[in-house]
Amino acid sequence: MAGPRILILGAPGAGKGTQSAKITEEFDVEHITTGDALRANKDMDISDMDTEYDTPREYMDRGELVPDEVVNAIVDEALSQADGFVLDGYPRNLEQAEELEDMTDLDVVLYLDVSEDELVHRLTGRRLDPETDEIYHVEYNPPEDPEVEERLVQRDDDTEETVKERLRVFRENTEPVIEYYDEKGTLERVEGEQSPDEVWEDVRATIEDAA
Repeated sequence: MAGPRILILGAPGAGKGTQSAKITEEFDVEHITTGDALRANKDMDISDMDTEYDTPREYMDRGELVPDEVVNAIVDEALSQADGFVLDGYPRNLEQAEELEDMTDLDVVLYLDVSEDELVHRLTGRRLDPETDEIYHVEYNPPEDPEVEERLVQRDDDTEETVKERLRVFRENTEPVIEYYDEKGTLERVEGEQSPDEVWEDVRATIEDAA
């Protein structure tokens, strides 16, 4: 029996990574992210497309944005090889959502619903240990070791100004995607401001009901 085909949506800081890890373990499906799919297929031959370069690697090595049509082809390839999946980080816009319709039939679309104030609080409170690359949070997940606490730093993309800009871009690009699935009747909203375990209980029940 094939595993469920799940799309998970949510703003930066909503908890998609945490919940996706639990989904992959519980339902034995692959976690497919745009970044992972790009890295796994960076030498894919795209010379038949009307693009500037012949492989995704050439865009990535130059730090350039990989065109939508290339991202679409790579996600399509990754989905076709998966026996059930949780897709995270795609689609990022309405055009990609329409492309996804042609790639696969989704069993459930999850949206982790978190207020902007809470997202800002979560993201600006994150701290990085530069020696281990471990991520902590000043309130939710502080390190137990005082030495670790002393060397923690805030990443540039977790400052309040940057976080608010990331959320603005998310709203502009991805809110139409949320509305798209809502209008289709396939969107399942999950209250994302509960504890991670409570969110997981809701996520698991929603998937089990849909599968």
